Amino acid sequence: MRAEYAGRLLECPVCRRRLRAGGVPGAPRLPAVGVDPAFDRDVFLLRERVLTIRSKYEVWAEDGTPILYVERPTYPVRTLLAYVLGIVVGLVAFGWLGRAAEATGPFAGPLMVVLAVPLAFFAFVVVSMSLRPLRHVTVYRDESRTEPLLRVLQDQRVAFLTRTYTVLAKTGEPIARLRKTYLDNIVRKRWYVEAPDGQRLGMALEDSIVLSLLRRILGTFFGVLRTNFILLRPTDEVFGEFNRKFTLLDRYVLDLSLDPHRTVDRRITLALGVMLDTGERR
Repeated sequence: MRAEYAGRLLECPVCRRRLRAGGVPGAPRLPAVGVDPAFDRDVFLLRERVLTIRSKYEVWAEDGTPILYVERPTYPVRTLLAYVLGIVVGLVAFGWLGRAAEATGPFAGPLMVVLAVPLAFFAFVVVSMSLRPLRHVTVYRDESRTEPLLRVLQDQRVAFLTRTYTVLAKTGEPIARLRKTYLDNIVRKRWYVEAPDGQRLGMALEDSIVLSLLRRILGTFFGVLRTNFILLRPTDEVFGEFNRKFTLLDRYVLDLSLDPHRTVDRRITLALGVMLDTGERR
């Protein structure tokens, strides 16, 4: 093995597992004080379960040991009901505008007819989104779900320009806010990570401007153009990656090896990794 690869996370060409290349011999790293052992690591392997109603993830350590269990409910019945009520309200609004157009006269009537469709659609969007349940994320110690360690709360039901999520520690204390602005995602997807007081902590940015433009045109192209992210500090220094592996099942690698001193809170980055999948519908 070349010396420049020491300590880096590499993919085995035989088994395709992510393995840490051997580094300079020395004492093992001591556990961080006050940090839960489940989060005290540089690499998290996320595997999404399929054929489930809820979004569920198993989080493994680098050696394949399960360490966490993540769940985000979808509420299919309540969501369907919200869409049905939204359609009803949209049709009622369209009918009311149509009758108003007939009574307005030959000049303003055609204008109201033209506006009826977008206004009815707007009513459908507002009502359906307002009635949809909030989808909070919970990170548990294990699949028994008896010990929650972290929560990510969806702050808004209706969000046209910006959507935010609040990350809560085990004690319920806010430790970060995740924010995405839809206008920023037109060319290149990005998520902002902020402290509770609004101070910028970092950002997740789609890995390549060229690939992001190709994805806008070709989509995932049968899984070849997978959406990966690089994680940046406020100084634009890269401290990690979030990559989707090319498999039949959704598998992800959250690699924070470029932050060996672990100055970035692993709880926040894990919450960000989950939202980079469920929040982007990858």
